[in-house]
Amino acid sequence: MRNFLDRLYLVSGYLAAFFLFAIGATIVLQIVGRFFGVAIDSTELSGFCLAASSFLGLAYALKGGTHVRVNLLIRSFRGKAKKAIELWCCGAGAIAVGYFAVNSILFAYESFEFGDKSPGLIAAPFWIPQSGMAIGATILTIALIDEFVRIAKGQVPSYEANIDAVLGDEPPPEEQRAS
Repeated sequence: MRNFLDRLYLVSGYLAAFFLFAIGATIVLQIVGRFFGVAIDSTELSGFCLAASSFLGLAYALKGGTHVRVNLLIRSFRGKAKKAIELWCCGAGAIAVGYFAVNSILFAYESFEFGDKSPGLIAAPFWIPQSGMAIGATILTIALIDEFVRIAKGQVPSYEANIDAVLGDEPPPEEQRAS
């Protein structure tokens, strides 16, 4: 199960990177299209890619320790008090994001059922960009539950275990093996 979850978060991160690349590609296509008199609406496509990239990258960022967290209060606690606060944060986060994920899924499904289309030049079905948001929120919910379970078992949360490498306090893995 651990291997599956880690791969899920990694694939989600790769998809986020793909959609980030797609933003740049649509903008370049619009610029090139102008030279040939072709209208490409990069604003609409870029917005769709931005939503997908943002939501698909959330779980990967959380697990990697790069997610924005306010630690001022949590850092002042130790032991059981810190564990209780971490459990509350992950539990409340999972409930809130889970609620958002369920409603995002329902929203995308309703857009699919009603055949909603974007009002721009492309008139893309709305369920397509909404699906990226729904999938990303669902994966973030899974990641928060995963962290809740880790903390409940007494393990260090992934976002804390990886923070030293993110901040540059540890040598890269290649240097660790050599020493």
